Amino acid sequence: MRTPWSRRSLGSAEDRATYETLHTASLAAPALRRGLDEDSAEKAIKHLRALLGVPSVALTDTERVLATDGARGRRTDVMELAREVISAGTTQAFSTPRSPYPHAIVAPLSVEDAVVGAVVVSSPAASAGLARTTTEVARWVSSQLELAELDKSRTALMEAELRALRAQISPHFVYNSLGAIASFVRTDPERARELLLEFADFTRYSFRRHGEFTTLADELRSIERYLVLEKARFGDRLHVTVQVAPEVLSVTLPFLSIQPLVENAVRHGLERKAGGGNVVVIARDAGNEAVITVEDDGAGEDPDRVRRALAGDPSTDSVGLGNVDERMRTVYGNAYGIVIETAPGAGTKVSVRVPKYAPGAAR
Repeated sequence: MRTPWSRRSLGSAEDRATYETLHTASLAAPALRRGLDEDSAEKAIKHLRALLGVPSVALTDTERVLATDGARGRRTDVMELAREVISAGTTQAFSTPRSPYPHAIVAPLSVEDAVVGAVVVSSPAASAGLARTTTEVARWVSSQLELAELDKSRTALMEAELRALRAQISPHFVYNSLGAIASFVRTDPERARELLLEFADFTRYSFRRHGEFTTLADELRSIERYLVLEKARFGDRLHVTVQVAPEVLSVTLPFLSIQPLVENAVRHGLERKAGGGNVVVIARDAGNEAVITVEDDGAGEDPDRVRRALAGDPSTDSVGLGNVDERMRTVYGNAYGIVIETAPGAGTKVSVRVPKYAPGAAR
């Protein structure tokens, strides 16, 4: 039975060859996107040999042969050729009488202008076409390795930003929460115990050491614990409304990206307003996106001060606004920074859009 994606439906021989090449490259890419090591090389090597159409191929780093596929020569001989190319930084052809095949083409692998390894191809004959093909495959492998480095850099940046956010939130929150709990120890010991458990659960979530992402449901549970503790401090001065569409509870978003917005609403909106006020958290389904808003009817803020907070100005003393904005843009792109509507005396509304199906978020 013929399917819509049968080989015959791909058109001409050239079309089929293009498909086969792209498909083979796609099979090698996931391993290479994890970086250059023995595991990734072993998983990618057979696909690279299929791309090159040669009897034997090897991948090396700057010190050793990581993987080979096809007829195997001595690894010490392969590495000797690789070192010459790593030193020169350009593709070279060699005669290899001790190898199963008399000719080798070796092309360097580079990441950010630094040579990190080599592709070593063995063949019965050397040609300019094989040299060009080996060079282009090496460039493609290098591009995958550069993407792996970008992923590592982004992960390191996200982790650093999370550490900075935790350091900014924790002293203020811990001091106020423990103060609120202490106020109930003598007058209402059972309430103090319940609040202490909420405090433990909140801090366990906030200071966990793994995972850049979380679900909206988990983030909202943490926010609920935070608000329980703040209501113990503010009493009847703090009124909270939470409205969440069930469809968006499973949406994945950067860890600690909503809770700091709620803390800002309480800390900068209501603490400075006589008589307290209201905080409204809404999460709604908007097609391919989830839209989360955090609004308070507190003191509001000077828009210029908000702009400086988003730029990371520490003098603004805004809990994590710039941090959350930067992480959202890093993950989803500049179109997904946070949006703040505010003015002195007019309260503040912060909006966040999260793509529901962003590839980078599904981690």
